[in-house]
Amino acid sequence: MSEFIVTIDGPAGSGKSSVAKGVAQKLGFEYLNTGAMYRAIAFELHSKGLNPNDDISGELERITMDYKDGCLYVNGKKVGDEIRSLEVSSLASDFARVPAVRKALTRIQRAIAKGRHIVVEGRDMGTVVFPTANVKIFLTASLKERVFRRMRELQMKGIFLSHKEIEDEIKQRDRQDSSRPIAPLKPAENSVVIDTTKKSLDEVIDEVSSLVLRRIRNEDPHRR
Repeated sequence: MSEFIVTIDGPAGSGKSSVAKGVAQKLGFEYLNTGAMYRAIAFELHSKGLNPNDDISGELERITMDYKDGCLYVNGKKVGDEIRSLEVSSLASDFARVPAVRKALTRIQRAIAKGRHIVVEGRDMGTVVFPTANVKIFLTASLKERVFRRMRELQMKGIFLSHKEIEDEIKQRDRQDSSRPIAPLKPAENSVVIDTTKKSLDEVIDEVSSLVLRRIRNEDPHRR
């Protein structure tokens, strides 16, 4: 098979990034973090003094993005932890409501994935960007668990916020992502929904990997 696409969608803190990276590594697939692409483009536009209500079509046409060896590059520059702040996460959700932003990133994401064996994670990968993906996964987890994971992630980066601050951020993201008129967060009709609350990372990676391998065998009967 020249192309095999696995989509992993879900809300903030459900484990998308960790699971997608693990599955890609286990199966020898490439990995694409589309959430980072939204944060990066929001950071880029905001740094130029632009907001979601401005005419940003010209800027979007000039922005180039690529994903190499697990790293995101914007206009040829490698993106780092500057896009992981709470402010940028909120900006990303605001800019994600802009049709021109979603259209531009959908085009870029499809171009990156074309002809590859790849795991892509985000919020509308299975519903909008890759509606014909070979395998579609939707991860969920309790709010309590998602807050704990986000707090641990930030602490590992030297960022210390209160439980309430993180919980409020996640609740806001949930409201924005689920209620937006364009590509709202929801499971694709033919996706497999996995609740990760009481499962270890390795357990979820193994579960998703098994689903992918089963589909590969079904689509390529000569592969065993």
